[in-house]
Amino acid sequence: MSRRPQTFGLAQATQGNWLDRAISSVSPQWGAKRMHARMSMSVAGSYHGADRSRRAMAGWGARVLDADAATMPGLDALRAASSSLIQNSPIASGAIATNVLNVVGTGLALNSRIHAAVLGMTDDAAKAWQDTTEREFKLFAESRDIDAGRKLNFYRLQSLAFRSTLEVGDTLVLTPSIARPGRPYRLCVQLVEGHRVCNPANQRDRAGLVGGVEIGAYGEAIAYQVAARHPGSRFYGAANTWARVPATSANGRRNAWLMGDPKRIGQTRTPPWLSEVIEPLKQLERYTEAELMAAVISGMFTVFIKSEPGTGPDDMLPGAASADDGGWNGQLGNGTAVGLAEGESIETANPGRPNSQFDPFVQSIIHQIGAVLQIPHEVLIKKYQSSYSASKAAMLDAWRFFRERRAWLVGEFCQPIFEMWLDEAVASGRISAPGYFSDPVRRMAYRGAEWVGDGMGTIDPLKDVNAAKGRIDIGISTVAAESLLHDGQSWEDKHRQRVREHAARKEAGLIVEKEPAPTAPQPVDEAGNGD
Repeated sequence: MSRRPQTFGLAQATQGNWLDRAISSVSPQWGAKRMHARMSMSVAGSYHGADRSRRAMAGWGARVLDADAATMPGLDALRAASSSLIQNSPIASGAIATNVLNVVGTGLALNSRIHAAVLGMTDDAAKAWQDTTEREFKLFAESRDIDAGRKLNFYRLQSLAFRSTLEVGDTLVLTPSIARPGRPYRLCVQLVEGHRVCNPANQRDRAGLVGGVEIGAYGEAIAYQVAARHPGSRFYGAANTWARVPATSANGRRNAWLMGDPKRIGQTRTPPWLSEVIEPLKQLERYTEAELMAAVISGMFTVFIKSEPGTGPDDMLPGAASADDGGWNGQLGNGTAVGLAEGESIETANPGRPNSQFDPFVQSIIHQIGAVLQIPHEVLIKKYQSSYSASKAAMLDAWRFFRERRAWLVGEFCQPIFEMWLDEAVASGRISAPGYFSDPVRRMAYRGAEWVGDGMGTIDPLKDVNAAKGRIDIGISTVAAESLLHDGQSWEDKHRQRVREHAARKEAGLIVEKEPAPTAPQPVDEAGNGD
């Protein structure tokens, strides 16, 4: 006789049993939690996922936790696992490299795009202002002096900040003001790995302080506690110190912010990008290593010498053949023919590698990993063996993800630093911007910018060029837009270069202007008048 699972009605759930009442008398808090769980079960409705009495759901200890409670206890372990995979797993390392290559590439460059109508400027005046701003920003961005450590320029800092955020989960950006000889700007950028943002003396998290971040009443970051040395440093010890860095100064200047991409409301620290696929990546690494070792062993001709007791190489009778008199010493060599003693025979061992099912299984796991990471399988492993349409679809799908990541990098890193630089440039008088500090609307209009990176590339250039020409011809795109989509370069720069090239070729005689075709004589009437 089958027994139906026990269910609880709402009235029964609110009453509880003798154990609930006993627990409530000792600990009202735990009693309330048990009562809440019973009521949740009673109103589960038709959602099978909420019914723990079902066989498939039994033993699933899912709990309701806020974002920090679900993230912070295992954050250090996730970071360590992520770094280890990136160092040792080809798929993990390739996924990070593919992200950085397509999102940042050679670096996102500034195209100043001010709102001329708001500022009351003509198109020519706006163009001149934009050219001046871009020229000044290149002076600032292309020098290593922008880096507090004088190692990288602005474009390489983009790559490092993005890569570190993917690996660790978040990166602290500091903006110190450092005066250096021969440099017109004091603004610098200092990147701090997320590990160093932690509670002083390794204190436990508490209300208002989570993972080294001091939190305000509205959930905003007030300040950051930054360790002088990395927790994993060889010199880390009791002498380590912490510095409190306010998020903003008294005049509203941004001093520091965490580059991260929270997945839940109220999440203070962000886990690494690979967090959801750490286990399958590690298991795949182990499986690949085991198969590789088996294949290496299989490539060696391994034999076993089978002999009767007392007749093995170590038990040769006195007077038997040995290596000294030309006999066999138990080792194999190229093209060696040996004679075995009585009772001995050779048996081979074949591990059966390479495994014919290795690649299909690995590809299946990579498909799942790519789905989680939002990178199609073909792009993740750089294997384009499908049709043109399938490969193009995979690239377009990946490019949507990369564009979203690029927009995030612009908002978290490029644009804030550009705005801080523009504040200093206008304040120092190197750039003229009337009304910049007095009117927030005008300041926003001056700060308009477009960040251009490398283009998507193409599989069939002829098809893509014809498609671009068709979009321009019917008016749904422009030459400027198609130029950015093609390789990320400005159409105006290309146009000026083409003009110079045409003039140089014409001057060198490589281009001969055609004479205009002579016009045919017009018939005249008897009075001498033309038609």
